[in-house]
Amino acid sequence: MRGLSNMKNVTGSDLRSNLSKARGLGSAKHGVMHWWLQRVTAVALIPLTIWFITALVSVMISPDILVVARWFAAPSHALLITLLLVAMFYHAKLGLQVVIEDYIHCPCKKFTLLLANSFFCFGGAALCIIVALKMHFLNIA
Repeated sequence: MRGLSNMKNVTGSDLRSNLSKARGLGSAKHGVMHWWLQRVTAVALIPLTIWFITALVSVMISPDILVVARWFAAPSHALLITLLLVAMFYHAKLGLQVVIEDYIHCPCKKFTLLLANSFFCFGGAALCIIVALKMHFLNIA
């Protein structure tokens, strides 16, 4: 009967071991924002990528440099390219962070790779945005 009395108190949230309850282990709920940001950037990348590919096919393959320069001079195009770059690099950073956290178990390697991931993604985004804005303000046309 002693075993049955313990069964009365078992609910969906009490399925942790006593050691787990004592240590306070359980859902920290810190991954929800990360998950949402990854989905939001993925959804934002769909129309931006379609726009960029159509622009690439229609304008960028032109042998006339003035056509491409006029296209880059438009403020809407500079804004959309900047949004595409921000979404793309941030989405890549979030995805690589999940892979590193899940599959790298050595704390030193994990920290180093997470730091390198952040530097590479933010540095790459900054460099690409500077190039895109430089193309916008170059005013070749």
